[in-house]
Amino acid sequence: MTSLSLKRLAVIALPMAALAGMMTSAQAQEWTPSKSIEFVAPANPGGGWDTLVRTMSRVIQQEGLADKNFAAINVPGGGGAVAWAQIARDSGNPHKLFATSPPMILVPLAGASRYDHTDFTPVARINTDYSIILVAADSEYQDLNDLFAALKENPRLSVGGGSAPGSMDHISVAGLASAAGLDASSVNYIPFSGGGDAMTNLMGGHIEAVITGAGESVGQLGEGSQLRALGVSAEERLGGALADVPTYQEQGIDYTFDIWRGVMGAPDMPEEAVTYYEDLFAEMLETDAWRQASDQLGWIDAYQNSEEFGAFLDEQQEQFSSVLSDLGLLRQ
Repeated sequence: MTSLSLKRLAVIALPMAALAGMMTSAQAQEWTPSKSIEFVAPANPGGGWDTLVRTMSRVIQQEGLADKNFAAINVPGGGGAVAWAQIARDSGNPHKLFATSPPMILVPLAGASRYDHTDFTPVARINTDYSIILVAADSEYQDLNDLFAALKENPRLSVGGGSAPGSMDHISVAGLASAAGLDASSVNYIPFSGGGDAMTNLMGGHIEAVITGAGESVGQLGEGSQLRALGVSAEERLGGALADVPTYQEQGIDYTFDIWRGVMGAPDMPEEAVTYYEDLFAEMLETDAWRQASDQLGWIDAYQNSEEFGAFLDEQQEQFSSVLSDLGLLRQ
């Protein structure tokens, strides 16, 4: 074959190769689930992860945003570590997602999980919530300053939370105590299996207060409730059922704490699957059903795509490493 003929073939082949590349790219963008998605809440029913998973699944189904169901699955244990160990073994699976929040960073840093956020695929950050301090309705403590004055006077008094030592609730209340003038490590933090269990012990008089997610507490407060809120970690008062709860800053304690929540996938999730979920969740956040649910739960949208969320998680790891070091809980 002459060199002229070869050149002609090359001219024809180049556009064909480009067209094939475009078709491959288009096919990748058109990936959709081929079966139901396992959407894991790494905890018992009733907590923040479970609420996020079930609310997202319900809204997606109600709005007809996906052809396949999102099946909510609870895998409790180890502050999330049991679920993470299972998911880590399912590398490359595009049909497995899990809810995540600060414990994804804190639990591994404290040495309670061999897996951390870098072992999984960031998909999207969804929203943020805040911590709230609850006491029994008939408690003698009228505000946060009353509570921390009592804790300072009697270090044996305890504050309960629904996460392990060194995890989200503990870090949140330790930072608050420090801002209120106490030694963060002096707080007698009692971990329970979940926020519901902590509230039960509070109502039973076994602990002085509970720190939990504001969204989780909405259904527990209101007229006739056995619980009362002393303060919330937001920069400004929240709306809805929590509109009357003062912020920490209003009470002279310069401290805020965000409980972000997001979605991650199995290790090495295919890029086209990540793109599908990014777009799906961004669309979900624009629906009336999601806005209504968020208002009821006190959630604030804080969407980030996969790349942004991954960078955010790296920043959180650096920040929480410092806090855990101060508490003497950082794994060496």
